[in-house]
Amino acid sequence: MKVLLVCAAGMSTSMLMKKMDAYAAENGIDLEVAARSFSELKDPKADGYDCILIGPQISYQKDKVVKKADGLPVEVIPMKDYGRQNCPAIFELINNLIA
Repeated sequence: MKVLLVCAAGMSTSMLMKKMDAYAAENGIDLEVAARSFSELKDPKADGYDCILIGPQISYQKDKVVKKADGLPVEVIPMKDYGRQNCPAIFELINNLIA
């Protein structure tokens, strides 16, 4: 699966991205994850992403992300899961989006 994380600037989301990579490796999950700031979001569908997760700090941008997503599933990561970097819950969210 190929997941795009969208955030404000990328600091905390890049930490989450590394934790997701480690979790995927430990659990045999085929994952390619990237983090981009909202301002860098161009054409995620053309880049082959399966879904987009938005950091809760920019949840107010969800409608704009949905428009740029061109039909890709988009969801905001719940604040508690984002803050705790709760990979099991985040992967459950991903699975529900792309199922």
